[in-house]
Amino acid sequence: MAQRSGAARWIIVAMVFFAIMLNYVDRQILALLKPSLEAEFRWSDQDYANMVSAFQFSAAVAFLGTGWFIDRVGLRLGFAIGVAVWSLAGMAHAFAAGVGGFIVARIVLGAAESIGTPAAVKSAATYFSQKERSVALGIGNTAPNVGAVVTPLAIPALAVAFGWRTAFLVAGGLGLVWVAVWFAIKVRPVAQEGAAPAPVKWSALLRDRKVAALAIAKVLSDQVWFFMLSWLPDLFHRLFGLPQGKLGLPVALVYLLAALGALTGGWLPTRMMAMGWSVDRARKTTLLIYALLIFPVIGVLFVHDAWSAALLLGLGLFAHQGFSTNLFGLATDVFPARSVGSAIGIAAFCGNMWSIALIQLAAYSLSHGWGYGPLLAICSGSYLLALGFVQLLIPRIVPVEQAERGDGLAMAH
Repeated sequence: MAQRSGAARWIIVAMVFFAIMLNYVDRQILALLKPSLEAEFRWSDQDYANMVSAFQFSAAVAFLGTGWFIDRVGLRLGFAIGVAVWSLAGMAHAFAAGVGGFIVARIVLGAAESIGTPAAVKSAATYFSQKERSVALGIGNTAPNVGAVVTPLAIPALAVAFGWRTAFLVAGGLGLVWVAVWFAIKVRPVAQEGAAPAPVKWSALLRDRKVAALAIAKVLSDQVWFFMLSWLPDLFHRLFGLPQGKLGLPVALVYLLAALGALTGGWLPTRMMAMGWSVDRARKTTLLIYALLIFPVIGVLFVHDAWSAALLLGLGLFAHQGFSTNLFGLATDVFPARSVGSAIGIAAFCGNMWSIALIQLAAYSLSHGWGYGPLLAICSGSYLLALGFVQLLIPRIVPVEQAERGDGLAMAH
């Protein structure tokens, strides 16, 4: 049944939330079951890094097409195709018999899951006004963290009770249920051009300084997120001697704090704008706050228990998610709904591709006895550098609605 816009639009937020949550459940299972799978298949740290890198490379390359795909085919059909394919790829892990099988499954999973980010941002631009988008994005951006909280709490228990293959099959099956519900729901969009298929001129996007700013900021922030997502369970296991059965709670705490960061990242600029702040001042002040909050993450090297480390890492990912939410908000500020999927796709390609470097550096650092110190140092300084590039390339954020009205007035005169 079709529903009018208004309160019903929050159904879209809920659907996006559950899709991205499942996205992160599917991708995190491998990291969480690493100790068991490592023992069964005799993986090395480099084997694991190669699996994660295969996922990242596949997702990065796919981002060049999925952003365009979601703009060209349309949000409704494009999102459903992406969720269906990544769910089947997640289930395929259950049938892997070695490193090669896992790598193939990770490649398909990465390619399909890349549709989640542009689809989520396009949903906010399509179904919400400029004033509401930051809140919608903030709620949606808690989904990865909820997925990352649910996974360590549920997956080890499921794997112990029914075997690791069941964990992959159950998570993938939930995604197929989501697809059926998505097709059953119809909500009227605010921006009609965002919901409909639309041609996108990539040549113009690639010359746009705003795309460059978003891409560089995603490179510097995504490397931290994907490093944490891939190596956090190992960090607790290696630094604090936690076995797989005890990894779940501290890892869950980290991602619970990250979820709060996403919520505050949506609320804070919205509150500032309600107080009369310009979009430029509100967005950049919020980015600065989160860039400063991640600095203490280096303190993980100096604590002696897993819970203190979890609080510091949680603060770091709290900051990351607040920062990330505002990068997505920046994209909806400066790009029209018809092309925001493509802009996000280009930026996410850059972020995912560069993340491979930090994932591989982790394996190199650990195998050469350097530990996690160099990696945490990189994490602590990345966000201020990212904000510096945003300021350099977008000295003043002008909302796209305002910019287009200005162009129209200029043409009229």
